[in-house]
Amino acid sequence: MITLTELKCLADAQSSYHILKPWWDVFWYYITLVMLLVAVLAGALQLTQSRVLCCLPCKVEFDSHCTVPWHLLRASVNASSDLGPPLPFPLQIQNGLHRQQYSYIDAVCYEKQLHWFAKFFPYLVLLHTLIFAACSNFWLHYPSTSSRLEHFVAILHKCFDSPWTTRALSETVAEQSVRPLTLSKSKVLLSSSGCSADADANKQSLSYPQAGMESAGIESPTSSVLDKKEGEQAKAIFEKVKRFRMHVEQKDIIYRVYLKQIIVKVILFVFIISYVPYFLTYITLEIDCSIDVQAFTGYKRYQCVYSLAEIFKVLASFYVILVILYGFTSSYSLWWMLRSSLKQYSFEALREKSNYSDIPDVKNDFAFILHLADQYDPLYSKRFSIFLSEVSENKLKQINLNNEWTVEKLKSKLVKNAQDKVELHLFMLNGLPDNIFELTEIEVLSLELIPEVKLPPTVSQLVNLKELHVYHSSLVVDHPALAFLEENLKVLRLKFTEMGKIPRWVFHLKNLKELYLSGCVLPEQLSTTQSEGFQDLKNLRTLYLKSSLPRIPQVITDLLPFLQKLSLNNEGSKLVVLNNLKKMVNLKSLELLSCDLERIPHSIFSLNNLHELDLKENNLKTVEEIISFQHLQNLSCLKLWHNSIAYIPAQIGALSNLEQLSLDHNNIENLPLQLFLCTKLHYLDLSYNHLTFIPEEIQYLSNLQYFAVTNNNIEMLPDGLFQCKKLQCLLLGKNSLMSLSPHVGELSNLTHLELIGNYLETLPPELEGCQSLKRSCLIVEENLLNTLPPPVTERLQTCLDKC
Repeated sequence: MITLTELKCLADAQSSYHILKPWWDVFWYYITLVMLLVAVLAGALQLTQSRVLCCLPCKVEFDSHCTVPWHLLRASVNASSDLGPPLPFPLQIQNGLHRQQYSYIDAVCYEKQLHWFAKFFPYLVLLHTLIFAACSNFWLHYPSTSSRLEHFVAILHKCFDSPWTTRALSETVAEQSVRPLTLSKSKVLLSSSGCSADADANKQSLSYPQAGMESAGIESPTSSVLDKKEGEQAKAIFEKVKRFRMHVEQKDIIYRVYLKQIIVKVILFVFIISYVPYFLTYITLEIDCSIDVQAFTGYKRYQCVYSLAEIFKVLASFYVILVILYGFTSSYSLWWMLRSSLKQYSFEALREKSNYSDIPDVKNDFAFILHLADQYDPLYSKRFSIFLSEVSENKLKQINLNNEWTVEKLKSKLVKNAQDKVELHLFMLNGLPDNIFELTEIEVLSLELIPEVKLPPTVSQLVNLKELHVYHSSLVVDHPALAFLEENLKVLRLKFTEMGKIPRWVFHLKNLKELYLSGCVLPEQLSTTQSEGFQDLKNLRTLYLKSSLPRIPQVITDLLPFLQKLSLNNEGSKLVVLNNLKKMVNLKSLELLSCDLERIPHSIFSLNNLHELDLKENNLKTVEEIISFQHLQNLSCLKLWHNSIAYIPAQIGALSNLEQLSLDHNNIENLPLQLFLCTKLHYLDLSYNHLTFIPEEIQYLSNLQYFAVTNNNIEMLPDGLFQCKKLQCLLLGKNSLMSLSPHVGELSNLTHLELIGNYLETLPPELEGCQSLKRSCLIVEENLLNTLPPPVTERLQTCLDKC
């Protein structure tokens, strides 16, 4: 049994389709309703009438008709008045039939003599009405269209009722109403004063409608805030609209079904008009009925009266008028569909009047449905269009983002990075929350995997911002924001996901000192097309490139000769051309990482101001060219780590100014004694090689502070090592040491000692002399700590400071 709730839902579902019914559909509905009333009225009259035909027998026939020719009879009477007595005039016809005989005659005459149109007129009207009604609703319930229409109506209702739609349209109306006020105000300002400052202030007010609204005393619609639930609902509508557009815009099924039903209506109209007016003449009041029932009644001819003839004529005539109106309306709708471009729908007028100039035009079924909605009320399409705009969607995302990322939540994300700077790292957001700009303590802003980030003018509130990281994100900078970054930003890190040119706003950062570029950056993207931009970076001192480049881009060597540090990580790709490095005479630090060089490039030896050289992961097997480094008088740091170097040439002793040397992760088996002529060395890393001993001459490295031989095959330490009194960090882990010399206690400055992974059985008690050594910086097996005297153990345990 159907409940009242189910009936109400069914009625609501049917009434919701009124949006898609233009005025002619509504007109059809009312005409169909009146047609139905005509059919019901005619049928009711026919069913409730006890005697549709009333027949009487005919006693006088003249010329095969049941009638008395009174005019002939009078003429004959007047002619023979003198000849004899007058003929009697029949004043009354008396029939002596029984009532059942009359009923019999009525029934037989109704079936045999009454025209079929007069008999079935109510049923024909009902049949035509039902066909018209079925045609009107066919497209709404057709299998291929009903679900799409139902989905569209549901989305349209949500768009109409969404608070976001009201807000978006109110913003447009408010800005249109405020613009004349702002313009008039600007004219007054310009006319009252010719100062450039006033003109600039006026120009700024014209550029920002919101500011103009505030000055005009009107509250900006953007000041209102959607709650979280309303924002999520609007976000869901955007997703539904996208999916609906994707499924419907490529098809025209709804258009074709609607066109077919109108064509059927026109054909039905022509058919009805072609026969109903003709058969209307067969509905008469008097009917001459001639039947051979003389044996039963004594009469052969009867005269009958059709009691519904007059009212049926009126109803039929009225029905013909309704059909004509229905047909003309159908013809108009057919003309509208054929003459109009209903498979295209343009929001051009709305784009001109609103802020959402990106509303796309739609086509096919999507366009046709919107055309139908316009016939009902153009406001529906206008409100629906808000959810087609990416600008509108981005604004909504921004509001939702601001609601989610409050100031308190953002403050909880602030951390101190390795450089002891206050950093905020945002990862995989939909945009940049506006509340960020209230955290004035931010020094480093890191944005990762955030599509289409836009820096507004309010970024100027971050007065301490000096460093910006943009990883796999597309950053757009407003002009006022760019002016702030131009003055304050010192460090910029950009990491690209896809191939793309360096953003133009980068070249406006005139105070930028460090630029880090990593990702798909090709030489063509660093070509002369951007040369004018690079030459404006006068204060740039550090450039880091991480990509796969066949050569160093000429734009760097030609336009950035003032660079002091160049780092190029080629990610394993071979770097072929290096001759243009000679132009960078001001370089103090050069890093060529993973460039597959195999040999040290000769162009490096022309960089007289070079202090640091890093050739990590270059497949270097020999470094015979190391003798040429003696021409680099300022070279103090040399990193040849993570290569395949088998030995160190004796010429390394010529590098008397060397202070740091990294040879770890190679295949070195022996150390040349000339290495220890580099007496300025304070950092020496020989870890992860194949060394078996350390020469006694290491004692000449009197300035040595860091010495690492982790993961070698050393069995014994020379006593000369403990003559390096300045040693602070000694890494001896993963070797083959059997014992540790008691002279280790002479290293009073030692703060870090690694012994784990050896074959030690005891630790010397002389470790007590290492007063700077803490327990946390003594890397050794726990069981060896028990071999130390209790006072030494207690001292180490009480010193909990970290290294």
